[in-house]
Amino acid sequence: MSHSVAPSLRRARHLLIESGELPDGLIDSRLARSWQRSLACGLSPIGRAPEVPHLSDHEVRQATDLHHELIAHARPVMEHVFSQVRDAGNMVILADHDGLLLDALGEGDFLSRAKRVTLKPGASWDEQHRGTNAIGTALKENASLEIHGAEHFMDRNNFLTCAAAPILAPDFHVLGVLDISGDQRQRHPHTLGLVRTATQMIENRLFLSRHQRNVCLHLHTYAEGIGTVVEGLLALSEDGWIVGANRAGLQLLGLQASELGATPISRLLDCDQASLIDWGRRHPQQARPITTHRGNRLYIAITSRRVPLNIAPQPASSPKRDALDTLNTGDKTIATAIDRGRRVLGKAIPILLHGESGVGKELFACALHASGPRRQGPFVAVNCAALPENLIEAELFGYAPGAFTGASREGKPGRLREAHGGTLFLDEIGDMPLTLQSRLLRVLQERQVSPLGGGKEQAVDFALICSTHRRLKDEVEADRFRADLYYRLNGLTLSLPPLRERSDFATLTQRLLDEISPDQPLTLSPDVARALSGHHWPGNLRQLANALRTAAALLDTHEHCIEWSHLPEDLTEELLQPLPPPTVISLKSPDASESAAIPYTGS
Repeated sequence: MSHSVAPSLRRARHLLIESGELPDGLIDSRLARSWQRSLACGLSPIGRAPEVPHLSDHEVRQATDLHHELIAHARPVMEHVFSQVRDAGNMVILADHDGLLLDALGEGDFLSRAKRVTLKPGASWDEQHRGTNAIGTALKENASLEIHGAEHFMDRNNFLTCAAAPILAPDFHVLGVLDISGDQRQRHPHTLGLVRTATQMIENRLFLSRHQRNVCLHLHTYAEGIGTVVEGLLALSEDGWIVGANRAGLQLLGLQASELGATPISRLLDCDQASLIDWGRRHPQQARPITTHRGNRLYIAITSRRVPLNIAPQPASSPKRDALDTLNTGDKTIATAIDRGRRVLGKAIPILLHGESGVGKELFACALHASGPRRQGPFVAVNCAALPENLIEAELFGYAPGAFTGASREGKPGRLREAHGGTLFLDEIGDMPLTLQSRLLRVLQERQVSPLGGGKEQAVDFALICSTHRRLKDEVEADRFRADLYYRLNGLTLSLPPLRERSDFATLTQRLLDEISPDQPLTLSPDVARALSGHHWPGNLRQLANALRTAAALLDTHEHCIEWSHLPEDLTEELLQPLPPPTVISLKSPDASESAAIPYTGS
């Protein structure tokens, strides 16, 4: 509030008393409204003060019990503020939403003067009782303000200079007001700013206390701003909806208080809730950069006081998360594959994983093993496409001592025997030579394996998972794969989608970045993120992981955001290459004299 010079105040007061009206612009509009309200309440600026209700000591204790939460969170802040203003003879005062004084800190000569105007707990400083004053007027205007000297409606209060700010509850209704009052001759220009800062501290303490069972997000435009009084705060429900925010949080995200409870966090931040919460669980209270959907860059940290950050409180009967659950990052096709695969775990049904190279078939196989009843046993992976044809038989079935030139003197058990009691994963089974397919079929039928060079047959018991990027049915028709082996392997086929068809690209990318740099959060610039999400990715997850690993290695020590300059050059060329123009097909209708040109995209 701007402070008018004394002659303007005297003239305004004279006109108000004489005519009951104030010309516009003579004094501040809020001050003018307050004076008019005071006059309408029957108050007089001069003369004897009217009788004002004052609570007894017992009633004061009842009032403080009623507002115990507000007082508990405000008192430490009041003591901190008082330590800064006590030398100037000031008081720090807490009032409730009706202007009733609940607590006050003060000492010295000014305190005795303040008591003469009943500036102490139990007194009401509502405008209807005291006229214009910082406490009552801040409540009526719902705004922080100063009332200095002669701006007080009642002359007996003109020795005061007061600054006050409303305290809002986490749901934004007014809980009370914090005030600093002192001698008007020692007015300080920064008192109102101090009150505002102290009010923010109290509101933040109330917010975190109210939402201690929620996941809380701490926001600021600078990483160093996290944890300070000016940070933004958000509270999330179990399913990622914003159920609370402080004033700074609303401002940073461009939200209105009316939108709380009706806005998911994914609508505002450029990441999905699952990956955000998962990151917060692994990096509690650590600031990381993030981009809003409006393109603004913020830093965010996550805390949760009583419940895990990644899961809402679960009933005791809820199943624990396993390795398959960790692969479920929101894509429906993957979720279906996980559900179907889980249903056959522990049963004598082989699983065939089909998908392009690099889609994560071995990772999925590992998760199936780790989630099944054989998880305590070995997981043995054999890449049938990577082993030379002359070695694959010995690698799979083992060999007796001296079975061939160069063989170990002790012999080798072979990968099939090593998988006994666990899981055998045959990667790229479609590339297995025909000569070995018959031997593998016999092992699967008889559950016995004999090493090269002779020797006693050994019983084997393992769960079987195979994978291929080929269509085995086509391979069978082309006589490159045995039909009887195909039907033995094809117990349950699960198709894993290529990266370009998955709907969880953002989650996968952030998870890879977190794995690449677990101690330092990394993010993508918005334009790079958009370019990567729209890329064809012929190498799928393997290609994406290599690209992100290279980009992370090219970051300077102070950089945490991957830009175009950090990407591998060949990938940058692919991303920036314009799409080819559509093919135009001319179709001529029997009834048309001209052909109609129809663009064809080839899809």
